[in-house]
Amino acid sequence: ANDKVVTGKDLENAGDHEGKEFTDLCLSSTVFARVSPVQKLHIVEALKREGHFVAVTGDGVNDAPALQRANIGVAMGSGTDVAKDTGSIIITDDNFASIVSGIEEGRFAFANVRKVIYLLISTGAAELLLFVLAVLFNVPLPLVAVQILWLNLVTNGIQDVALAFEKGEPGVMRKPPRRTDQGIFDRLMIGETILSGFSMGLIAFVAWMVLLASGMEEGYARNLLLLLLVLMQNVHVFNCRSETESAFRVPLSRNYILIFGVFAAHGLHLLAMNTSLFQNLLGVSPVSISQWLILLACATPLLIVMELFKAFQRKKTHN
Repeated sequence: ANDKVVTGKDLENAGDHEGKEFTDLCLSSTVFARVSPVQKLHIVEALKREGHFVAVTGDGVNDAPALQRANIGVAMGSGTDVAKDTGSIIITDDNFASIVSGIEEGRFAFANVRKVIYLLISTGAAELLLFVLAVLFNVPLPLVAVQILWLNLVTNGIQDVALAFEKGEPGVMRKPPRRTDQGIFDRLMIGETILSGFSMGLIAFVAWMVLLASGMEEGYARNLLLLLLVLMQNVHVFNCRSETESAFRVPLSRNYILIFGVFAAHGLHLLAMNTSLFQNLLGVSPVSISQWLILLACATPLLIVMELFKAFQRKKTHN
């Protein structure tokens, strides 16, 4: 970092606050001393013109212009009413470390939003691909409407809520700030969503074709396919816990709620398969342990595909 100290006198000698010399002086240092309130405002404006996302802390009336002009104005709780009314955030304990903690929690929250969206979009894309392939190959529809509703609202609905409680990944504060124009869907998000959705949809469609080719009755084949989709969603939620780290390296202790949610979602489906009311409603029926194990084995390639994708991403980042 630049450790040159720029004083208010230096800024004054640089001339026009919108000129190149003034801007270069602001960019050349991270330490400013004895600057006037107006110069604070000009520093903020210069940094913003260069594309920086600027946060300003202050507690006095003189800080109000800079607090208002900054992207984020952080007022101290013990400061003047003017500063607190102008700032976007108020630090009630006057502790600058609270700002760091707030940024960290913000990054955790943003990451969790991405994880939940990743889970929902990818599983939805998988179901869409499954039905598109069924129409293209002119085979019976893989699921009926009530089974799709059950899969999305009950089974997947439990897991996405539980995933939102994921604790933050270590080292998040060592990563550079994301660009202000960066949305939820960046290249990584799009790539992993397409790959996982395509993998789940393709595995499900191949399983559906195999079940039909074996001469199995359509209703029972749908029962097995629905269970396979539930198992793939149970597996895929562990992929979603981190976009870069291996699912095997993310401690289970980081989110016990998710572990409970996965067992609850799968247990609820097994209960439905063995309850007459849901058997009639969903068109499901019990399966043998050997069938359950075979379907679980069919769901594991998804984990392998995403582990290879993450390994490739880590290698590319390190290079």
